[in-house]
Amino acid sequence: MHRRHLLTSVLIALMISSCVAQQSVSTSIDAQQDKYTDIAHQIWNFAELGYREEQSSGLLQETLAEAGFGIETGVADIPTAFVASYGEGGPVIGLLAEFDALPGISQDAVPTRQQVTEGGNGHACGHHLFGTASVAAAIAAKDWLSQSKLPGTIRLYGTPAEEGGAGKVYMVRAGLFDDVDAMLHWHPSDQNNASAGSSLANKSAKFRFHGIASHAAVAPQNGRSALDGVEAMNYMVNLMREHVSSDARIHYVITSGGEAPNVVPEFAEVFYYVRHPDMDVARETFDRVVAAAEGAAQGTGTTMDYEIIHGVYNLMPNEALSRVVYENLKETGGFSYTEEEQAFAEKIQTTLPERMIKPLSSTSKVGAFRVIEKGGGGSTDVGDVSWVVPTAGLVTATWVPGTTAHTWQAVAAGGMSIGHKGMLLAAKVLAESAIDLIQDPETIHQAKSELSRRTGEDFEYKALLGDREPPLDYRKKS
Repeated sequence: MHRRHLLTSVLIALMISSCVAQQSVSTSIDAQQDKYTDIAHQIWNFAELGYREEQSSGLLQETLAEAGFGIETGVADIPTAFVASYGEGGPVIGLLAEFDALPGISQDAVPTRQQVTEGGNGHACGHHLFGTASVAAAIAAKDWLSQSKLPGTIRLYGTPAEEGGAGKVYMVRAGLFDDVDAMLHWHPSDQNNASAGSSLANKSAKFRFHGIASHAAVAPQNGRSALDGVEAMNYMVNLMREHVSSDARIHYVITSGGEAPNVVPEFAEVFYYVRHPDMDVARETFDRVVAAAEGAAQGTGTTMDYEIIHGVYNLMPNEALSRVVYENLKETGGFSYTEEEQAFAEKIQTTLPERMIKPLSSTSKVGAFRVIEKGGGGSTDVGDVSWVVPTAGLVTATWVPGTTAHTWQAVAAGGMSIGHKGMLLAAKVLAESAIDLIQDPETIHQAKSELSRRTGEDFEYKALLGDREPPLDYRKKS
């Protein structure tokens, strides 16, 4: 009986400590609300593309340094990547922070299509909110750790170029996560949830065809069209779609197709993504795309080379860790719109397909917990992190319900108070979860055991992109 009473007392003490920590985190972040929304809006305005996020990365580093974090810059040979640390010893709790924008989706913070800069960049995936919330969470958790006098380390990873640049992969490959006990992350969305989810593995490359220029009317027989090589490759890949796994996804864009119709194109380039829930199948499908490119070059009398741009693993779900995040999300809860936000959201919804529209009241709710073993429609370089460190995350309703990522509607909501509300919710949940894990070595042990079971004892991490250097110019137009 004595032992049972002792265990009960310990559990009650932990629950009280957790509640006090939640109140402290919530109060701390709310007190800094204006500061964090200003930081997010600055990054929203910067709208810097992958590996070029000098101002965005610099602003987050400055904020963390002012809060007492030590900063290591330019890690993994990436100028805009950084690691910010506070504390000593274990457990080491990591938080991921992204901050890159997307090309060609410029949009003002208004509920109608209105570009800020024609053809400019925009935060259509909300990474300005992602990075800022993670920094806010790290600072709140650091303040609690400082007051508690407990051992432990809070570590914020500034991770560039998630959008097709695979910044985290190079950081994993460099061993920057080797001593981390648990990793937390989040992402903007149109709902609130913290299920243990997965994603699609993805391998991409730019295929470059080289031909012989000639006058297209006077001497076409002397030319060999690089564009013919691209088109022949695309045709063969499109035929191949019938004979790949139904879960596979193959997308491409022609990034260079020649300069003038009357000149046989000497150079042409096509950029491919190959995805699948299983990284091994993604790799095998990619190899078949390469074979199609080689055949296209042979058939058109051109030559071909390709550059792997990125490759990411599928996200590894971790139920033990995700339940901690989910409980904190449920406890913190969602939020409601003001009248002004309601009017903004209603106008946004008039621009969405009717089948996509969800009740605006859904932002006040938290979705049911699930374990999703096979990936959904997207890919993320968080996947590689999740294969080497137990990883869990959440999504919050930073966008009007029914909005999807990579749209002008996502940029618009992310630039005003709707996005900011979701960001602050995420910051609180991340900080609360980090604090819980520092006090709960048993959950960390369970999470590590689960990761080992899922990957297999013989698993050895090898990046899908091989030993290539970070493609710091991958956003440069050919």
